[in-house]
Amino acid sequence: MAEPISGQDSGLAPYHRRIVARTDPVLPAAAVWIDGGLVDPARATVSAFDHGLTVGDGVFETLRVYGGVPFALRRHLDRLGASAAGLGLALPARSVLEGAVAEVLEAAGLSDARLRLTLTGGPAPLGSGRGTAGTTLIVAAATLEPFPPAAAVATVPWPRNERSPLSGYKTTSYAENVVALLHAQGAGAGEAIFANTRGELCEGTGSNVVVAREGRLVTPPRSSGCLAGVTRALVLEVCDVVEGVLALRALADADEAFLTSSTREIQPIASVDGRPLPNCPGPLTKAAREAFALLVANDLDP
Repeated sequence: MAEPISGQDSGLAPYHRRIVARTDPVLPAAAVWIDGGLVDPARATVSAFDHGLTVGDGVFETLRVYGGVPFALRRHLDRLGASAAGLGLALPARSVLEGAVAEVLEAAGLSDARLRLTLTGGPAPLGSGRGTAGTTLIVAAATLEPFPPAAAVATVPWPRNERSPLSGYKTTSYAENVVALLHAQGAGAGEAIFANTRGELCEGTGSNVVVAREGRLVTPPRSSGCLAGVTRALVLEVCDVVEGVLALRALADADEAFLTSSTREIQPIASVDGRPLPNCPGPLTKAAREAFALLVANDLDP
């Protein structure tokens, strides 16, 4: 287990900040909290037998931080709870989660950042069965690397299974996404797009998709197997976007389209499988970006 930072209330604040709020580019995180306290990011570890490591048994959330404040924290914690319940994982109390987030953001000292909460099945015997030691909770903050102003996307030949027991949950079982993204990158794209088993447009590896169709913005329904993205939900609420079943081909044939995610916000799609879209960003995408930016400016926990 990672080594806790001691002396937080004993006049060692400068030392504490120096240890916890690392900005060394070698380290992926500036501040880390594991199972009850801040730890040195350089020594942040979990058991070699943690079920999240051995079999990908875990759930997570990634949030955008604006001005040191986590955006839509309530919605993200609600979804974390739904994912944990779907996997039968015991989630710590909301007060514990909120306290860990506050500690990490204070220690990191980052204005704009990426924040991640991860809950795993905890230490367990090798194999699929869970152990009895309880879950592992990790909260980490890192510098947010900017995305390109527009995305090149590539469709992949493997479907997203909308009938999977994990469909709709944000789990750490991400190997499928890793392989899909490698495929897209090999084709010169920055995001991979899945159809589902019915051949319908579904989602990206870490994003939802919105397509301009007949003058309206349409996003696949949750029944397609896509994740219930937080940014997707907000876009449905504040922008002129509706849900609708779309063939995969609808993306390549769109007048304009964009991706949504907590870290991307709204990112226009420039090309699909190497073919440029007519408008990037198009007028509907621009209007959606303006509406979302206004929401962020006025309410950090919508």
